[in-house]
Amino acid sequence: MGSIVLLDLMGGVALLLWGLHMVHSGILRAFGPDLRRFLSKALHNRFAAFGAGLGLTALLQSSTATGLITSSFAAEGLVSLVPALAIMLGANVGTTLIVQVLSFNISAVAPIFFIIGLTAFRAGARSRIKDIGRVFIGLGLMLLALHILLNTLAPAENAPGMRMLMGTITSDPVLCIVLGAIVTWAVHSSVATVLLIMSLAYSQFIELPAAFALVLGANVGSAINPIVEGARRDDPASYRLPVGNLLNRLVGVLLIAPFLHPAATMFESWQPDLAKATAGFHIAFNIVTAILFIGLLDGVARLLERFLPKKVLEADPSRPRYLDTNALETPSLALADAARETLHMGDLVETMLRNVMAAMMTNDRSLVDKVSRMDNSVDALDEAIKLYVTKLTRGSLDEREGHRAMEIIAFAINLEHMGDIIDKNLSELATKKIKRRFQFSPEGATELSTFHKRTVDSLRIAFGVFMSGDVNEARRLLAEKVSLRNLELAATERHLERLREGRPETIETTSLHLDVLRDLRRIHSHICSVAYPVLDAAGELPALRQNETDLIGISASAHPSTR
Repeated sequence: MGSIVLLDLMGGVALLLWGLHMVHSGILRAFGPDLRRFLSKALHNRFAAFGAGLGLTALLQSSTATGLITSSFAAEGLVSLVPALAIMLGANVGTTLIVQVLSFNISAVAPIFFIIGLTAFRAGARSRIKDIGRVFIGLGLMLLALHILLNTLAPAENAPGMRMLMGTITSDPVLCIVLGAIVTWAVHSSVATVLLIMSLAYSQFIELPAAFALVLGANVGSAINPIVEGARRDDPASYRLPVGNLLNRLVGVLLIAPFLHPAATMFESWQPDLAKATAGFHIAFNIVTAILFIGLLDGVARLLERFLPKKVLEADPSRPRYLDTNALETPSLALADAARETLHMGDLVETMLRNVMAAMMTNDRSLVDKVSRMDNSVDALDEAIKLYVTKLTRGSLDEREGHRAMEIIAFAINLEHMGDIIDKNLSELATKKIKRRFQFSPEGATELSTFHKRTVDSLRIAFGVFMSGDVNEARRLLAEKVSLRNLELAATERHLERLREGRPETIETTSLHLDVLRDLRRIHSHICSVAYPVLDAAGELPALRQNETDLIGISASAHPSTR
């Protein structure tokens, strides 16, 4: 009998955790970028930050997720430590609200949530509708899990052995606090732990002071996970926010723990229902802690900054800057991080492209060596981005997120190819020119510089298309591809005319000149690749490809001497 009760209890907790996960993932998938923007605008002062943290966590049902977003802002320098700590105070209150709602007997609403959720998930034409359906299904699962927990505990209510065992375990308040912290750390959810405690209190397996002590432990346990999993081991400053949050919880526990019995008497006289009394204590503890600390955050921040100084890392261009592994559970945030890292990689390629032409025009050998080192960094970032996005795609992505993941990988691969062309081809051409002391003719140097400038300009346009998906800019990029093809043909024809004139500098650099033009055009083709997915999504790709082919054919026929 006891083993069956324990199995049912574990199943109920598992169902509760899965329901919480569905609510959390559904909200983030539907509104992740919007929530991130909302939070970034609410950081003007600690009170606005507190309200933002409360509201965001009430939606997400995960103070850990709020902490993740806040930590990313702090790492990027977009928010100072004081408003970040205020956000976490609000998050601690926000995560108690769902407990308050579920303390009422609303399990009869679960079927309605299931019907709404399934209808939205199956019939939603847009992904956001499907994600909202996921949220309703998750809420239904949570209510069903609570119903299972209460029905499981009810038959054992009169079992003296079980009551004696629970009484022995929960007789010591300190042991209860430690036990609550361990359970919450293990299940990664203070909401699930508090709801389980409420079920035990409602079935009178534990007394109210023991329930309050377990709730204190649950609040401590939920602050441990971000320290263990969220901070970066190589930077002590990344521990400031989670350690500050844990410090707030610990001080609150130390202040409240000696008064558990008077608090239990007061709450029980106010609310005879022990489950609701437990939920009331949970929210009261976090509100009191927030009121106590919100005026002390400046001192707490100075203390944390003193004992957890920011580590000055050596500049390493091959080191990923934005690939946060903690964001992998939130596809919208992870894809944004991967896109930013790809732009970082693109900045290196742009610098390589500028340096190699400068080396060729000024005969600067040191720039050639610099380009070679930067290509190694580009290769390392390419591998890191592909590995990161591959890890992300192992989870469940909707169609839009899957397309974006493939776009990021494709652009990173094309950037890596550009780096190889610059390093393996253009750098070798520059080295050859420097060794043999060749000089381009004034006209040839101007042609190459013009072609190079337009290639760099196209690369910057490609960065914008990659981030915004702007259809007009994508059309502009492909139009420039045809224009540069014409420019290459015209430059080649003028070069051949100078050869026929017998100009010495043209004769000695003819191979170099034509090879540079060819390699810049190859680079430009890789640049233009970012436009194709955008135009394909807009339904314009087939017509544009045909138009591009026709224009190239016309251009070639207009320059017969180059064929």
